[in-house]
Amino acid sequence: MKKAVSISIGSSKRDKAVEVTLLGQKIGIERIGTDGDMEAAALKYKELDGKVDAFGVGGGDLGILVDGKWYEFHSVKPMVRFIKKTPVVDGSGLRNTLENKAAPFILEKLGGYIQEKGKKALVMTGADRWGLTRSFLDAGFDCTFGDMLFSLDIPIALHTDKQIKIIAALLLPIATRLPFEWIYPVGEKQEERKPKFTRYFAEATVVAGDCHYIKRYMPDDMRGKIVVTNTTTPEDVALFRQTGVKYLVTTTPVLEGRSFGTNMMEAALVAISGKNRPLTLPEYSEMLEQLHFEPQLQELNP
Repeated sequence: MKKAVSISIGSSKRDKAVEVTLLGQKIGIERIGTDGDMEAAALKYKELDGKVDAFGVGGGDLGILVDGKWYEFHSVKPMVRFIKKTPVVDGSGLRNTLENKAAPFILEKLGGYIQEKGKKALVMTGADRWGLTRSFLDAGFDCTFGDMLFSLDIPIALHTDKQIKIIAALLLPIATRLPFEWIYPVGEKQEERKPKFTRYFAEATVVAGDCHYIKRYMPDDMRGKIVVTNTTTPEDVALFRQTGVKYLVTTTPVLEGRSFGTNMMEAALVAISGKNRPLTLPEYSEMLEQLHFEPQLQELNP
């Protein structure tokens, strides 16, 4: 049986292991959290290198792919320094393929509701979710991108792909050299709530992006909102329900009560491909078509 493992610098409270069948192959997928400890993650990669079929990098990114341009996270690179044999991916391949389907899916399933509430989307960070960004822009949404707001705590909202690309070209060469925890919550910090810039949540009908970002910064009142994200646990779903979220859309499949991160699902696809390397975007797209993966919709508050 194939085995894919996501080693995450996120909280170990989110750990999960399941066995599934994909394209006729049984595969075990497991998520292991190290509670913010990058060196512990590096040692776990070293321990399992060559013993599993693919690794995912969870709770962090090896880099950001913005409109085809790659910006490497130098502070994350040491975490994978011991890997010699097993292919490693961080989810960017799926974020630029699977998440492209999000906006068309929402319009198909919830078009009347969006027409009533307004075609406005808050994308927590546009640069590192380029597939999500293009999806909502191409579908004609009035978009707000929170890259400056939530990653850098600078009170400037972005609204176009051109603005994102300019900011990425100017700031990412610097930001990717900062300690990763300065720009993204790791370990127990992922469970902290620190609502800010809440007016942008209030204005949006759809709030899309990384689940940790959404939970950390969203207001207590999310009544009537559509949340689009990828990784959810039953506890996440309960929090969204409690705050009044009406619909939850997950871009990755729900397996035994939770959806896994794009890095985990990407590692699973690499494992069952048998190619022992990260796949190309066309290869991911082809496999997704064969698997009939599409976003999952849950109504949390009727």
